[in-house]
Amino acid sequence: MEESYGIVVTTVASEAAAAQLAQLLLAQHLVACVQIEPIRSYYRWQGEIQVDPEHRLSIKCRCSDYPAIQSFLQAHHSYENPQIILVPIADGAPAYLAWIDEVTQ
Repeated sequence: MEESYGIVVTTVASEAAAAQLAQLLLAQHLVACVQIEPIRSYYRWQGEIQVDPEHRLSIKCRCSDYPAIQSFLQAHHSYENPQIILVPIADGAPAYLAWIDEVTQ
């Protein structure tokens, strides 16, 4: 069976928190790459509309590693209810997908 790949998306409050999560995930060989982008989030929390600067992490991985990644993020995340979602990759360059396999084993 062919491996499937995805991008896990989460957000954190600071660039430092994002960098720390990225380093820890990479050190554990759970992920191949983490991209960090500053964003502004508008959301409803506890009955109020919130607007906050955040940093979004786009985490490249094998879908088979998602349960471990989700557990890791929940254990290391500072938010009470963090966004942790897996977006499947429908297709990709074979060499890139092979690289994900290589660095996450």
